[in-house]
Amino acid sequence: MDIKALLRGAKTELAESGISEVDAEHLLAHVLGISRMDLHNSVLVETTLEAVNDDEVIEAQFFSLLDRRINHEPLQYLTGLAPFRYLELEVGPGVLVPRPESELLVDAVLTHIKNLPAPVSVIDLGAGSGALALAIATEAPDTRVIAVENSPEAVFWLKRNVSVIAQSVRVVEGDVADVLPGIKCDVVIANPPYIPDAQLLPRDVASFEPHSALFGGPTGMELPRVFIAAATRLLKSGGVLVIEHTETQAVSIAEDLALDFESITLHDDLVGRPRWTSAVRK
Repeated sequence: MDIKALLRGAKTELAESGISEVDAEHLLAHVLGISRMDLHNSVLVETTLEAVNDDEVIEAQFFSLLDRRINHEPLQYLTGLAPFRYLELEVGPGVLVPRPESELLVDAVLTHIKNLPAPVSVIDLGAGSGALALAIATEAPDTRVIAVENSPEAVFWLKRNVSVIAQSVRVVEGDVADVLPGIKCDVVIANPPYIPDAQLLPRDVASFEPHSALFGGPTGMELPRVFIAAATRLLKSGGVLVIEHTETQAVSIAEDLALDFESITLHDDLVGRPRWTSAVRK
């Protein structure tokens, strides 16, 4: 099998569809069961091909995945894995793909946790695949983390990741509006659906990722307000809320927080867009 020729043809097809050519390498590496970087190790590739000993099967699997990617199915759904900070999370249909823009948010939470006496209690509202909850649980092992999610499809992936990465994380399936009655915590992370219902999204997202995790109502603020109310109920006085939002919602978020929170601070994501806000419960 001519791996280089196979990749050249696949990259051309992806480029013509407006998709990153690098995805061809990710897909072929996935089919071969090696890392993307290992594709450049000709000896290892030859050894792998000899072990499989069926070029037709490899090509059929690769072209099947390539066709799905050209149809804009997310790469992470095809490989079943999504990197986030130091983790590899299992993902698939029904759960939002973790975004690298959220990694700075985790940094800020970890910095805050260091200044608190252990153990620090953290509740992740709208945990999805568990990216934020598991990053905090693994990088700050003295924390007690609860991951809340109401979508059965997302809970499947959340429980799967928790079972492999950090079994100490408690998974709670329920609506943020009334979940965990009587519980108080030090930190709440909220990643609500916040996109306005009428906003157009890239085809990869709009056609495949769960709309319930994306759209926050007619203005996009309806569901974030529910999450803010939940955080208000769950946080101790002096506890910290960190909430994600679009770059255009900062003022609305700050206004909604003003009644019950202080030290309201806007933060930028990796590309310099105002993307999340922190606040201290009065």
